Amino acid sequence: MPEKIKTKVVIDAHLEKSLGCVEKYLMQSNWEWEHWRDGRVIDKWVEKNITTDEGVEHAIGVQFAGSTQVTDWFVLIYNTDTTPALTMTYATPTFTESTHYSEATRPTWQNGAVVSKNITNSANKASFTMSTAETIYGAALVGGGSAASTKNDTAGGGVLYCVSDFSGGSKTVASSDILKVTVSITGQDV
Repeated sequence: MPEKIKTKVVIDAHLEKSLGCVEKYLMQSNWEWEHWRDGRVIDKWVEKNITTDEGVEHAIGVQFAGSTQVTDWFVLIYNTDTTPALTMTYATPTFTESTHYSEATRPTWQNGAVVSKNITNSANKASFTMSTAETIYGAALVGGGSAASTKNDTAGGGVLYCVSDFSGGSKTVASSDILKVTVSITGQDV
C-alpha cells in the first residue's frame, strides 16, 4: 500500500474517534466474593465473567427491539466443574445449580442506580448460608420467566445473563459458612 494511503487510514481512524465514533463497546460483570465462617471473613477474591449469547441478545432486544425487560435478577451458585460457555442458556445451563443453602429462594440481585456506567448490588450483597458442606465452582446471574427466584429452575423461560467461574479453582464451604457476593455490571467504550 502506498505511504499516503496508509497515512489517510490512520488519520481517518483518529478522526472517527475524535468525533465520538467507537469501534467496540464492552459490557462485563465483576464478582467480588467474601467467604465467611464463624462471623469473620476467611477469604476474599474477585472474578470476571462471560456474558452468554442469551444475555447479549436480551440486552439488545430490550434496548432496540421492544423486548420485555427483566426487572428482577437473581444470583445462583453451582457445584459442578463446568467451564462457562457463550451458548449456555437458562433452559440448558450445563452446570448443576447448588440448592444446599438455607435461603428459601435464589438471592435477589438488589441493584442500585447506574453511576459512571456501572450498576451494582454493593449495598445489598447476595448471600448464601450453606446448609451442608459442599464444593462450589462458580455463579450466574439469572432473571425473567415464570420462576427465576426458584432454586434449580430451568423450565421457567428465564434469561441466563452471565456466568462467573472461580478462576483460582473451586471453593470448599462448610455447613453454616456464608458466601456473599457483589455483582457489578459495567459498560465501557474500548
